[in-house]
Amino acid sequence: MINFKDFVKTYDVRGLVGSQLTLDVIAAFGAAFVDELDLAGKQLVIGHDMRDSSPEFAAAFAAGSQKRGGNPLMLGLCSTDMTYFASGKLDLPSVMFTASHNPASYNGMKFSRAGAKGIGLDSGLGAIRDRAQSYFDSSISEVVALGVIEEINLTVEYVEYLRKLVDLSKTRRLKIVVDAANGMGGFTVPLVLGDAAGLPALNLEIIPLYFELDGTFPNHEANPLQVENLRDLQKAVVEHSADIGLAFDGDADRCFAVDETGGLVSPSALAAIVSVREIERVKQLGETDITILHNLLTSRVVEERIAQAGATPVRTKVGHSLIKEQMAQTGAVFGGEHSAHYYFRDFWGADNGMLAALHLISELGTYRGTMSELSQSFSPYFSSGEINSTVADVPAALERLKSSFSACTVEQFDGHTFSFEDQGNWFWFNVRSSNTEPLLRLNVESNREATMQQIRDQAIAAIRHG
Repeated sequence: MINFKDFVKTYDVRGLVGSQLTLDVIAAFGAAFVDELDLAGKQLVIGHDMRDSSPEFAAAFAAGSQKRGGNPLMLGLCSTDMTYFASGKLDLPSVMFTASHNPASYNGMKFSRAGAKGIGLDSGLGAIRDRAQSYFDSSISEVVALGVIEEINLTVEYVEYLRKLVDLSKTRRLKIVVDAANGMGGFTVPLVLGDAAGLPALNLEIIPLYFELDGTFPNHEANPLQVENLRDLQKAVVEHSADIGLAFDGDADRCFAVDETGGLVSPSALAAIVSVREIERVKQLGETDITILHNLLTSRVVEERIAQAGATPVRTKVGHSLIKEQMAQTGAVFGGEHSAHYYFRDFWGADNGMLAALHLISELGTYRGTMSELSQSFSPYFSSGEINSTVADVPAALERLKSSFSACTVEQFDGHTFSFEDQGNWFWFNVRSSNTEPLLRLNVESNREATMQQIRDQAIAAIRHG
């Protein structure tokens, strides 16, 4: 008995291939997707990554959707943001087969409505799951007019669109090491930054690391959030005397950077850099009322730089579909998360790691200094990074924090944020419960390193020692 609730998550589907995700399970999702979105007689887009199971899963989904009258357009091998591009450009719903940064034994699906609008558990994914479970438990009843499958290739249009959004014509020649971790970055980087799409190569020297597509991830996991997965990139940047290093996750929708010394460029610094660039870009187009989103765990510098550039910063909760919804509601030009998801209004509000990379390349290519100097100018404060603690009794841990930090202002918004400021010295920290595990996640920031370390240690002690 396969229970679909075990692998349908808040924002997407992630499950073990063979035991949870089988061809019959995937076909049931294809049929359910057509029914839930009323796609009989209409088209839908299907893309997939380089995992071994992805091509046959894409085919099974197409077959299931066909039985209910859907007309699948097969994108074939692509990154997640290429599927968003197809969904946005063609104004069609889409599904992408990927498990992003998860290990090789996993696969999954990311769903979008027409226009690359995200589908989460509360906005249709729960209903798709329940319909799919029903089809899997009985069988898919075929409609009279079965759907028709077609293949489609939007690669050139995708590359042209990204290059139109970020002008790289004035940048100096940069040497860039890119670690694709055997994921989809190895497919998209040669297209966008090189000449693999048949378009002229950009004025860049690209040094590839692990560009061979291999869903077993033989070199390291495709999760750049884990520092150990960036070590090869850091080493190669120094060895090649490169200007910058870039790392992409498995489906290439997140981008991370390291400077010329191998030092990490924080996702908050990258969010601040792109925010300022996007504000300047739309100002030149005559826009005056400009909104930028940032989740509550990004550095205070993000909010400060957005305001300095003349736009309105809006704080959001953490989470993919939440931010997509707020992008639509607020008309925000850009949204940045501490986890290196970057969302663009002019990319249908969807996230796009390659677009963030292009902005960073363009900024560095016209900057007079090094990447470490640029990064430092956008990283004036001190952060702990995310620290996880296993906690059996979360309310008790929160009470210990409140008594330990009684002088703080406490705000309840996506967890609890404690903040304190006195004579120019400030800190804040946020504690959030994990949705899936008995964990409390702690993030601390201060304008003084010693303060950050002291508050971090004090908070960990209060959380862990009840």
